Amino acid sequence: MRAVLRSVAPFLIGLPILAAVQLVLDHRHMDDWTIELLNIGIAIILAVSLNVVNGFTGQFSLGHAGFMAVGAYTTAKITLSLNGVQLSFLTETASNHVVFALALAAGMCTAALAGLVVGLPSLRLRGDYLAIVTLGFGEIIRSIIENMKFLGQATGLSGLPRLTTLTWVGGAAIATIVMARRLSVSTEGRALFAIREDEVAAEAMGVDTTGYKVRAFVISAAYAGLAGGLLVHVLQLATPRSFTFIRSIEVVVFVVLGGLGSITGSVISATVLTWLLERLREVQQYRMVGYAILLILLMLARPQGLFGTRELWDLEFFRNPPWKRRPADGAGGGVA
Repeated sequence: MRAVLRSVAPFLIGLPILAAVQLVLDHRHMDDWTIELLNIGIAIILAVSLNVVNGFTGQFSLGHAGFMAVGAYTTAKITLSLNGVQLSFLTETASNHVVFALALAAGMCTAALAGLVVGLPSLRLRGDYLAIVTLGFGEIIRSIIENMKFLGQATGLSGLPRLTTLTWVGGAAIATIVMARRLSVSTEGRALFAIREDEVAAEAMGVDTTGYKVRAFVISAAYAGLAGGLLVHVLQLATPRSFTFIRSIEVVVFVVLGGLGSITGSVISATVLTWLLERLREVQQYRMVGYAILLILLMLARPQGLFGTRELWDLEFFRNPPWKRRPADGAGGGVA
């Protein structure tokens, strides 16, 4: 029961706050702020989901953009096909969001299936070899999309309805964080951490290393597909240019700078770096130069990432907050 409450509580607290913020932004027509918050939320989903593979299991995947593309195009095709269709027992707005939810679920399923197809043969590999295979998969997906008339080829799919809202993205980000947290404290999570620390020793202790790695890969791919579906319904366009190798590298940077295995680190690094990229957009010609210099300085100053493998709640302040500490012996001025 406590585990269920811990999983449900973030939604009960977070969703009303997100809805209130969205109402304020819509009322004041602060579209730039809305787009920026949506981009940050999508970046958090991508970073935390990739951390399940790169951080929890210690693998090195560069194919996240490919899984994003699979989920994005699946979601886009469904919403385009059902655009204008209204469920008779719901209002138009509610019907559109039900269709969108089903489309996102389908996108997650197809992305998870793609993760399974890639994971089964490739996760017997390690290190650089796995990185090359996943990188190749991402490029194969993009090339297939660019040459399929059904998917709009290089032009992509345009005219998508604007269904992604701050509530949708925030709820999806909360779901991704809760998933990663519950996984990290489960038996499966401990098996993933054992693989990260020493795969040979974990296998010798009876851990099905390939099976656990494939499961982590499938989970990570599913949430990447969710992020892709949300992204294209912000842009109202699904195009192969949104899912290039550079996109995968950006997500890897979020994970590495936040700390491999740290959910908190992924959230903070994704938030800060996405916000920073938006701020540097005003100096477009120097944007990536400044971004790269910052990354180099951060890695030189703290190569293990902001949080390493720790979480915010592992810090002493949260484990033993001041208001729960007992006064030291002899304090209080009492007479013996």
